[in-house]
Amino acid sequence: EKVGVLATKDGKPTVVEYSELSKSMASAKEGGKLKYGAANICSHYFATDFIKDTIIQNKDVPYHAARKKIPVWDRKKKETITPDEPNGVKLETFIFDVFPLSKSMAVYEVDRSDEFAPVKNANADGATDTPDTARKLMSDLVKKWLTDAGANLGGDADSDLNEISPATSYAGEGLGQYAGKDVECPFSL
Repeated sequence: EKVGVLATKDGKPTVVEYSELSKSMASAKEGGKLKYGAANICSHYFATDFIKDTIIQNKDVPYHAARKKIPVWDRKKKETITPDEPNGVKLETFIFDVFPLSKSMAVYEVDRSDEFAPVKNANADGATDTPDTARKLMSDLVKKWLTDAGANLGGDADSDLNEISPATSYAGEGLGQYAGKDVECPFSL
């Protein structure tokens, strides 16, 4: 999966971006598990003092070189074209580039299906990390919350249009009122 992974470099926490992760690093195992298996899903919390006193004061964060397909003007066709292969380099910085500046840091491991529904690509047949796949993941999650609370789901069980407002439940809590009740899919609670 195209995500950066948590690691240490020179004794400091860091994220190795997926585009910078060699194939041997990506498949390296330790104790039967991936050595670099802690994906960075970009849910970060920073102390405001750290932002004010450290991040803003320190502009010396690294750049990541990302090979990109950069549209160019075709003089013969008199139109902008997007090449089939990367033709340029984009220099990027990321919020996690400040991790090595921290004096202390904690990592919280979460279940992917509960916490990670990325949107990186446009909707298309067979595409991943799209608005459609994120909606399906979120819909499946709230259906799980209701069944865990004891609800009986009916209707179109395959629907990906189910939702629970964060005002009703933020993480599946407070849904006991649906125990033993029938809830028709799709639903919006």
